[in-house]
Amino acid sequence: MAQRGARPRGGEARKTGGSTNGKTGQSESAKRKAGKSGTRYRDGAFSEARWSGLERPAAHVTQGRLNLPGTVHVRPVDDAGGDEVGQIRDLLAGGRDKAMSATPKRTEGARQANTGGHERAGAREPAGRKVSRPVGSMGTMPTDLLGRNYETFPAPPVLDHHGPARVIAMCNQKGGVGKTTSSINIAGALSQYGRRVLIVDFDPQGAASVGLGINANTVDATIYNALFDPSLDVHDVVQHTEFENLDIIPANIDLSAAEVQLVTEVGRERILASVLEGVRDEYDVIIVDCQPSLGLLTVNALTAADGVIIPVAAEFFALRGVALLMQSIEKVRSRINPQLEVYGVLVTMYTSTLHCEEVLQRIHEAFQGKVFHSVISRSIKLPDSNVAAAPITIYAPNHKTAKEYRQTARELIARGIVE
Repeated sequence: MAQRGARPRGGEARKTGGSTNGKTGQSESAKRKAGKSGTRYRDGAFSEARWSGLERPAAHVTQGRLNLPGTVHVRPVDDAGGDEVGQIRDLLAGGRDKAMSATPKRTEGARQANTGGHERAGAREPAGRKVSRPVGSMGTMPTDLLGRNYETFPAPPVLDHHGPARVIAMCNQKGGVGKTTSSINIAGALSQYGRRVLIVDFDPQGAASVGLGINANTVDATIYNALFDPSLDVHDVVQHTEFENLDIIPANIDLSAAEVQLVTEVGRERILASVLEGVRDEYDVIIVDCQPSLGLLTVNALTAADGVIIPVAAEFFALRGVALLMQSIEKVRSRINPQLEVYGVLVTMYTSTLHCEEVLQRIHEAFQGKVFHSVISRSIKLPDSNVAAAPITIYAPNHKTAKEYRQTARELIARGIVE
């Protein structure tokens, strides 16, 4: 018999299937399997939750934590040790008590609306499918992904005049959420409805310029020159694309130096606004594609804008930092631009998964009626259209995502954001 504390011989180790813990007798291989089972978060990393065989719970936030069944809750925190999900809810949804009391009813209503009575018959509708729910003696009314009454917006009438433009900042300091893609495709849809649109590429990466077929490295002047050369006419910077009613002020890597140069400029927050005054009467809408940061360039865009559209990907990481963005918008509104509004949140990269549904519910809790009815699906056609240097509404006009961006453009017009 082996003495206590003695190392087991090779044969004994093989029989037990590996080394064991002296206190519990649990093998290391069993512990590794338990770690891979998806039943808990380990070391702060997200591991896949076991959703199979589980009835979807009411989506809610419990003490600022993302409540997922079969998992150990981990409080996502920012650098200051705060509760980010709680910050978003408290800052944007009007207080914790209001969000906690309203969420279960809304989620239950959305669940009943999406099942549409099929659950009683033993059938279940696939996620994301628009179904109908009874509305008394007047028949049925379709609902969207959040259980709201589904709205279709009519094709807008043709304008008999143009200008002055409504300036919209496409802003989110989180990268990769669809700011540039949404700027290009909303602009493309609006231009097809007869609106004159100008895109201001305000990102040193210059993705919006490339996405519309403009090589910003070969043009005579970019937005960087317009910012720091008062003698330059802004009309000399505007580039006409091959698409009717759609122009762009391009940007390239030179714009990355603007953050440093703006520090010493007089009236540094209002420079972009002064540049756009020269062309504002010639367009119906000006869309500023912001860089993923909250620096002086973004502050310039918020100062020049009438309102903000916040693209948010249907992913958990995209929720982080939204409270900080809202604080920056509030500071600009209170100190520089009192007319600045949040026009809405545009959910992008949506897929019919439980995770996307949970994130969509969190966004709705935070922004309530500010969430656009159109939700942009993830699609390979979007990068394909970028390669083709054309909006998807022109590149693949019958595709599902093209229809979603057209609905977003119609909603902007129906809500009076764009004439």
